[in-house]
Amino acid sequence: MACGEVGKLVFTIAFITKEKAHGKVLFGVIVGLVLVPLAVYFYFSRGIAPVATSAPPMPFEKMFARMALHARLEKEIPKSVPVAADDNSLTGGAEIYKEHCAVCHGLPGQPQTAIAEGMFPKPPKLMEGKGVTDDLPGETYWKVAGGIRMTGMPGFEKKLSTTQMWQVSLLCANADKLPATAKQILVAAPTAPAVQTEVKK
Repeated sequence: MACGEVGKLVFTIAFITKEKAHGKVLFGVIVGLVLVPLAVYFYFSRGIAPVATSAPPMPFEKMFARMALHARLEKEIPKSVPVAADDNSLTGGAEIYKEHCAVCHGLPGQPQTAIAEGMFPKPPKLMEGKGVTDDLPGETYWKVAGGIRMTGMPGFEKKLSTTQMWQVSLLCANADKLPATAKQILVAAPTAPAVQTEVKK
């Protein structure tokens, strides 16, 4: 066999081998595109996915949730704070926090409520330790206003004014250096609701 013919034969074999390899890769991609959605559907439709708050997280749940949240925050958090972090704002924030946030995020020196203990993921304690004092106030404002899906964190943009949401966000950002007036509000015992009695005639 001439050298030229041997070269052609080697080239032909290499070409066929390469085509087969490409075919296998393409087949693998097609199978993956079909099997992955089917596996995901099976996982959720058959009740395999953990959905109770006491169950462990789903595979990659924390990673994807954190990734989505941080990507959204980078695009949407306010860059400036229109409310001063003075005593009046922080005291106002303490009142708002105690009424709307403490049930999940706790009060200084108080045990977690049954609501907080039963949530998934667990709500962070914002008035103990570092809380979110290392977050920008704008990030906390974004979370207070819009809430965070699949965490139990509600959005308050329809319940509180913009000023009130900034006040509670500044409170959380300054939880480690609050004025005495704000601290007193947070540690004071809740006022018992007035009991209405029916007057008998």
